[in-house]
Amino acid sequence: MRFIAKKTLQIAKETGNDAIMQVKGNQKTLLEDCQWIANRTTPDDVYQEPMTKNRNRIESRKVSVFFYPLLTHFLEWGLVKAIVEVQRFRQEYKTKRKCWVDSHETAYYISTIDLDSQTFCKAIRDHWGIENRNHNVRDATLLEDKSRIRINANIFARLRSFALNILRKNGVENVSIELFNNCLNFQRVLDYEGIF
Repeated sequence: MRFIAKKTLQIAKETGNDAIMQVKGNQKTLLEDCQWIANRTTPDDVYQEPMTKNRNRIESRKVSVFFYPLLTHFLEWGLVKAIVEVQRFRQEYKTKRKCWVDSHETAYYISTIDLDSQTFCKAIRDHWGIENRNHNVRDATLLEDKSRIRINANIFARLRSFALNILRKNGVENVSIELFNNCLNFQRVLDYEGIF
């Protein structure tokens, strides 16, 4: 796994891009380095995100950035300019138990670019926004993972992308409800901007 992460960072740099990658448990030495640095050194920049409330969840993030870290395999990770520690604090209301449940998790990221902590926080949050708005919709609503299409599957993937782009262009927030309503009245589909 270390090879894949290093290769990704290398390709990003070779193509004139930068990368922010989450350090997972299967990258044991790198994860231990990140934890050691975060626990024993003072961060170069810290951002405490304000509390946000969304439905039955209250959450906040604290982002700490450590520039130019000294990693165990420093020659292999020479492109890493920053380690980012993201602490997520969450209170979630459990309707069955009728109480609030606290949770806390910490994630570590490596970056080939040195940004301030607030910018790192926004970039990491935006990534999850893409995950929720695109990949989750494809899996949960369009049932892409359950598809049994094996011949020319890429054509159907493009059609799903085309359909999602049309829906998003027309301001659709809830794809599931929109698909249901379109089944009831096909004229709605023809009225979308971008169809003709």
